[in-house]
Amino acid sequence: MDQILLQAEHITKKFPGVVALNDVSFDLRAGEIHALCGENGAGKSTLIKLLSGIHPAGSYEGWFMVDGTEVRFSSIADAGRAGISVIYQELALVEEMTVAENIFLGREPRRMGVLVDWPKVYRDARALLARFKVDLDPAARVSDLGIGQKQLVEIVKALAKDSRILILDEPTAALAEHEVLILLEILRDLRARGMACIYISHKLDEVFSIADRVTVLRDGATISTKPAKQTDKGMVIRDMVGREIQDLFPRRAGHPGEVVMKVDGLNADTGVAHGLALRDISFELRAGEVLGIGGLMGAGRTELLMHLFGAWGQRRSGLVALAGQEMRAASPSSSIRKGLVLVSEDRRRYGLVIENGVGFNMSLSSLDQFTRFGVVNRSREMKRSRELFDSLRVKATGLDAVVGRLSGGNQQKVVLGKALMTGPQVVLLDEPTRGIDVGAKIEIYELVNQLTAEGKAVILVSSELPELIGMSDRILMLHEGKIGGEFTREDATQERLMEAAMGGEMVSAN
Repeated sequence: MDQILLQAEHITKKFPGVVALNDVSFDLRAGEIHALCGENGAGKSTLIKLLSGIHPAGSYEGWFMVDGTEVRFSSIADAGRAGISVIYQELALVEEMTVAENIFLGREPRRMGVLVDWPKVYRDARALLARFKVDLDPAARVSDLGIGQKQLVEIVKALAKDSRILILDEPTAALAEHEVLILLEILRDLRARGMACIYISHKLDEVFSIADRVTVLRDGATISTKPAKQTDKGMVIRDMVGREIQDLFPRRAGHPGEVVMKVDGLNADTGVAHGLALRDISFELRAGEVLGIGGLMGAGRTELLMHLFGAWGQRRSGLVALAGQEMRAASPSSSIRKGLVLVSEDRRRYGLVIENGVGFNMSLSSLDQFTRFGVVNRSREMKRSRELFDSLRVKATGLDAVVGRLSGGNQQKVVLGKALMTGPQVVLLDEPTRGIDVGAKIEIYELVNQLTAEGKAVILVSSELPELIGMSDRILMLHEGKIGGEFTREDATQERLMEAAMGGEMVSAN
């Protein structure tokens, strides 16, 4: 593992008014997994875009070398020819194509050099999926997959290219626990074969379970590079944020009040044979409480929240009541009017209009507050947007800043601002910290504390068990659309939660 395969030397990248990278140096050795850590906006993604040719040679200072020879990439194809493959945090799949078609897109095997050999495409895709232990049908349409399943397709697509250098940008952000274990085992196998990996993640438990070395960036500069065995999570977090953080999950438990939402005997589905169904779901949610919901991918976590919000499935039986009033035929607009709001796990698809500005997005669900006789009072709208912009500490040049150009953490703050502007009493948070750094996570946790201190109720869906345990007052674990266990904060352990998520004997806190 001593051979240096890739070097970045004195890299500086500037955008108008911003120095994204400042004299950054970095190297990667053959057969090494080198973790790259830092807060959103630290420069990690910019460095990867330079390495992959998205920002071409000549647009930055410094140089890159592969096998000791300087390389100048003008495109993604140039980087690919040098043996570099990248899996980006924001997926790049063609939704209307199948899994197999996406895996071999642009590299389809052909007969007689002309016709695509479709039987071979599906045969090879099935073999690849089996090789990497990914349980997906190669003929499944990508648009029908969940976000975590799409992430697995992206990973297999990159691995199919047999590249020498694999760069993974938050590869497990949308994966369930068992899928994370599969991916980490794949990476260990690739490392044993001599492949080099750059692994970007905010999940430090993963970093220390897989990485050989850890480099931390902060504000576009290299802060430290150390062997993983010579550092720890506390030191990495300090280097990332520039200060000590004593409590990663600062939940301030209050005194739950009256029941604000009641779900009793809920059964719902989409009417599709063999599709996911929610079955016999019952729980109560109180003012000032955080109810955590966990489970493996496909257990129904997202579907439950979307159904409560009025955006998924048909109710076959059961009761959903908000503030004592039954919600029979909910829709997103009626739910918002009644004080229920959802922050989706897929912020770019369901939470934001990424081509538009911060202010446009923040007020999008609340325009009726600022409208009279069909005319929007822009002054009032912008004033309220500015208040949330400031209180959430969104790092952007202003309300006109294009949301798609913000870091993941700041995009998430905009989504939260949009939700809060509706004045909700119940906030549904679906993976609210997915793909964001530890500093932004703590800001969101403090926002959850603020909401419950104000008497609002929160349902928090998370695939990270430490987060569920650390930020919830009670926890429900789902298994195949049913409640597999209920736990108090005091009774919850990762082992008990996983047992319930995998269909173990029903466990109750009562």
